Amino acid sequence: MKTYDHIILGTGQATGTLLGRLISTGDSIAVIEKNKVGGSCVNYGCTPTKALVASARAIHMARRGSEFGFKSSDVEVDFPAIRSRMNKIRNDSSTGLRNWIENTENVDFYQVQGEFVSDKTLQVGKEQIRGEHIYINVGTRPRVPEIAGIDEVFWMDSARLLEKLELPKHLIIIGGGYIGVEFSQVYRRFGCEVTIVQRGGQLMPREDEDVADGIDKILTDEGIKILYNAEAVSVSEGVDGIELVVEKDGDRQAIAGSDLLLAVGRIPNSDTIGLEHTSIETDERGYIQVDDFCSTGVEGVYALGDVNGEGAFTHTSVNDAEIVLDKLFGGTRTISQRIPIYGLFTDPPLGRVGMSEKEALKSGKKVLKSTHPHSKISRAKEMSETKGFTKLLVDGETDLILGASILGVNGDEIINMFAAIMHSGIECRNYREVVLVHPTISELMPWILDGIKEAQSQN
Repeated sequence: MKTYDHIILGTGQATGTLLGRLISTGDSIAVIEKNKVGGSCVNYGCTPTKALVASARAIHMARRGSEFGFKSSDVEVDFPAIRSRMNKIRNDSSTGLRNWIENTENVDFYQVQGEFVSDKTLQVGKEQIRGEHIYINVGTRPRVPEIAGIDEVFWMDSARLLEKLELPKHLIIIGGGYIGVEFSQVYRRFGCEVTIVQRGGQLMPREDEDVADGIDKILTDEGIKILYNAEAVSVSEGVDGIELVVEKDGDRQAIAGSDLLLAVGRIPNSDTIGLEHTSIETDERGYIQVDDFCSTGVEGVYALGDVNGEGAFTHTSVNDAEIVLDKLFGGTRTISQRIPIYGLFTDPPLGRVGMSEKEALKSGKKVLKSTHPHSKISRAKEMSETKGFTKLLVDGETDLILGASILGVNGDEIINMFAAIMHSGIECRNYREVVLVHPTISELMPWILDGIKEAQSQN
């Protein structure tokens, strides 16, 4: 049996970070990946979807020519060209990572399913290998809801949708979370009819109501239909492709569409790697339980990325790897030190960091709030990008920022500024004195603090 200093199971984004540090040590490393190298981010998530977002925005801007003083003829969507661009970007990323792995002297690549047979031993094809340190990085997969007839029709998750060669005529999306919302706008801008079926009363239930309402307006203004408080009851083949029956307000109605996208969350792949043969524990949802350093209950075995339930983003996966590496080399970084931050890549995007307003109010802190519409920001007017707003939340006792929501142009970039401020512990009185470049969207962020006042309970 071959023994390695390090075994990495899965090639999501944490893997590249691990390899970047471990290769230079000269230690022996094994990387195991059954599917495409790069995990969901490179192949089915961030990379291809943001390529589509960019194409959709370019098409949308071309249609807005009259706003900027020029005339454009009817914009023709070349979907094969859009897919070709997307595929080149994601395939280049996957191929580049694979070539790095395969051409590094102290790394062995196993293109097979890896499963534990004991705490430190894995079955890879016809052989077994043992690792001194093992990093579980197998991610998650889309959840399939229990809907009558779902096994009898062709449905798509995000991966299947990205493989579709033709544009849907009418895309029905079950789920109004981040994946469903992003795809709805992209395919609407490509010229498709789009309907979102949302079980609850707002999009993205974890967000504040004002944020969700802002996203709703952006989508509905572009012609996307949203059914709230609608439960998917059954699905069957219809004349146009798919017939979905939903129950809303006690009544049932049928929605006819050409294609069905399921976007109702994801479940961990922990059930595919033989954990029953180990001492590694999972919670009731299947996420691998880890401590503050991403360590499982087995010495030297770590779980990183989406599979540990401590984050659901590429940047948290990368940060997990940094925490593990820091621990291996004597550091003290932990998961609990991480400030939550993420983006929704609609157009305009949403950037979020720290607490939401409802989380802050529940915390028992004295919460101060300031909200500023982007329609009052000069640069936004100059760009004809006045949709959205910025909301800052401040601890009234410590003068530290608790959280920020930026729904508007460049919100996905500007939010990083607040992450740096929060991480550095900069008090708002000091942030207010910072001089920023004019004319920009971000220059108004310190000024927003001038209108801050105590937040009111949302009950």
